[in-house]
Amino acid sequence: MGSKYTRKDIVKLVEEENVRFIRLQFTDLLGIIKNVEIPVDQLGKALDNKMMFDGSSIEGFVRIEESDMYLYPDLDTFVVFPWTSEKGRVARLICDIYNPDGTPFAGDPRSVLKKVIQEMKDLGFTAFNIGPEPEFFLFKNDEKGEPTLELNDKGGYFDLAPTDLGENCRRDIVLELEDMGFEIEASHHEVAPGQHEIDFKYADAVKACDDIQTFKLVVKTIARKHGLHATFMPKPLFGVNGSGMHANMSLFKGEQNAFFDEKSDLQLSETAKQFIAGILKHAEAFTAITNPTVNSYKRLVPGYEAPCYVAWSSRNRSPLVRIPASRGLSTRIEVRSVDPAANPYLAMAVMLAAGLDGVKNNLTPPAPVDRNIYVMDKEERIENGIADLPATLAQALDTLKRDDIIMAALGEHAAEHFIEAKEIEWDMFRTQVHPWEREQYLTLY
Repeated sequence: MGSKYTRKDIVKLVEEENVRFIRLQFTDLLGIIKNVEIPVDQLGKALDNKMMFDGSSIEGFVRIEESDMYLYPDLDTFVVFPWTSEKGRVARLICDIYNPDGTPFAGDPRSVLKKVIQEMKDLGFTAFNIGPEPEFFLFKNDEKGEPTLELNDKGGYFDLAPTDLGENCRRDIVLELEDMGFEIEASHHEVAPGQHEIDFKYADAVKACDDIQTFKLVVKTIARKHGLHATFMPKPLFGVNGSGMHANMSLFKGEQNAFFDEKSDLQLSETAKQFIAGILKHAEAFTAITNPTVNSYKRLVPGYEAPCYVAWSSRNRSPLVRIPASRGLSTRIEVRSVDPAANPYLAMAVMLAAGLDGVKNNLTPPAPVDRNIYVMDKEERIENGIADLPATLAQALDTLKRDDIIMAALGEHAAEHFIEAKEIEWDMFRTQVHPWEREQYLTLY
């Protein structure tokens, strides 16, 4: 596929759109968007890959004695932010991170994903397509502009106004995204009050992850204009559904969907079944990446539609992996455990590595589970070969460290720094005294 933009195109667009500042954007290991903003007269330097920054100040990057890093803009990611002032607009370019010697930086999540995609291409596949479904909550801000826990609606799944008071905000988000080139497929209220989902068209994995990061930025920016705070925290409220980011995925060879076989059982190819087997084999280990916060595990509990068990089905929504009904070019598998706090580049990298392990080793998935797993007891789940997903971040990290395939997909640098940061996070949570404990024990003992 050819590039969308040339250097000449970008210089011309900057002039036509009255762009005054360029944000050189990248993502740290924890999935947080970072950027260096430059005035437009520095654009040439940026396009020459000569823009440097201090990597020692970014989570999971490098030590202070090896801090110089270079930003290499991906020209195809150029976009002008629609909400910026006509007097002097702001554009952005998403960048890859390189070492001073011109090699890709091993701690750059985008480079981690590209490395696994190259392994996929070495197996003869041409694309790994992702269709993400990120959910988020909208809370009211107080008079100081700080977020509260007060929801702005009492809506439920697919509700319309006046119950869904977030509708205007959601519509403005969609309009801004469309102005930026997104193809929006659906926008609706989700199950919990204050919860929303906007689905956009699938893309190859790197672009899909770029789109997820851009989506988060737009949602938060437009929500603030409506006096609201948008959060992608997986479980902000007890007793209601949490927010997921279901990942629909498929492998392609040229124009052909490698997951589709018209003549086979369920019209799923051997490749699709092997990929499913790989996902199930490594699911417990990659959960630390796809569900990376202490709070993520408050969502992965029975009763709130989030999967807790390692199984697959083409019929019901309680297992980890669901096969949506569409076939032909739309044949795909949906991994339902992923949440929107995940670093999308790392999450897609480890899931692709897991699926490719299944393909390389001709793994066979267990029989699909078409019953509601939530009503099975522990003994029934064991009889059916259904494992549990990790119940805590600590458990997930221990499982990750024991899985050579997933650790290799991350690479030594990214794996070591991610695990170190997350073990600190768990220890801070573990040693903190929480309000629930005082409510339960302060007067009892």
